[in-house]
Amino acid sequence: MLLLIDIGNTNVVLGIWDGSQFVRRWRVATDRTRMPDEWWVVLHGLASSDGINLDGISGAILSSVVPSLTQWVAGMTRDRVGVDPLIVSAASNLGIKVRTDNPSEVGADRLVNAVAAFDAFGGPTVVIDFGTATNFDVISREGEYIGGAIAPGIRLAHDALVSRAAKLSSVELVFPERAIGSNTVTAMQSGIMLGYASLIDGMIERIDADLGERATVIATGGLGSIFSQACKRISAYMPDLTLDGLRIIWERSTASLNATER
Repeated sequence: MLLLIDIGNTNVVLGIWDGSQFVRRWRVATDRTRMPDEWWVVLHGLASSDGINLDGISGAILSSVVPSLTQWVAGMTRDRVGVDPLIVSAASNLGIKVRTDNPSEVGADRLVNAVAAFDAFGGPTVVIDFGTATNFDVISREGEYIGGAIAPGIRLAHDALVSRAAKLSSVELVFPERAIGSNTVTAMQSGIMLGYASLIDGMIERIDADLGERATVIATGGLGSIFSQACKRISAYMPDLTLDGLRIIWERSTASLNATER
């Protein structure tokens, strides 16, 4: 079995692939204070509760945008699970080329999502990842990751507004019935939710103009399911896009290694 780990700024997503399907997926909070032994307690506890024997893990792959955690989780995987994880970077065998000014600066999660999206839909494709940040990642028709855009995440924007405006309180992040809010709650929901929907539709139009053609648009991440219904250009919502990308990169890397050894 393959252990897949994606370390984000807000959540850590873990998955188990048995060679034909994901048998388990888990999501835990990103705690930067956890040491390797504590990460093992988390993983072992989740696996035990779901009847997964970690002795069956024969490989692991890791993507991370939190450098301070990368070494701890990788160390746990080596010392406790007994496998040396493949850590994704722009230098990995992605199956797509990274055509940006500084490939090493591109977040591993963005590359992993791009790999999965291009594998599923070809190009040009835009991935919108609704996470701590709202990322737009663009893959060309030729299969090149060419960059994108980064906006503040929706929850981040909400929290910043509430923390800086004395008379505003937290609201539920749902779409209001109308753009014109008749009270403070619906006015905030309009500005945040409908405002972000307009941001997304507007950015897609601008990206299409840069590409000179219409791209397929895929959503992933926590609020992606809600916005995929509200934004006219989003074609599909794929909650497991990142895990799928990790799986594809692992399979390509191991196939390449096996071919080299023959």
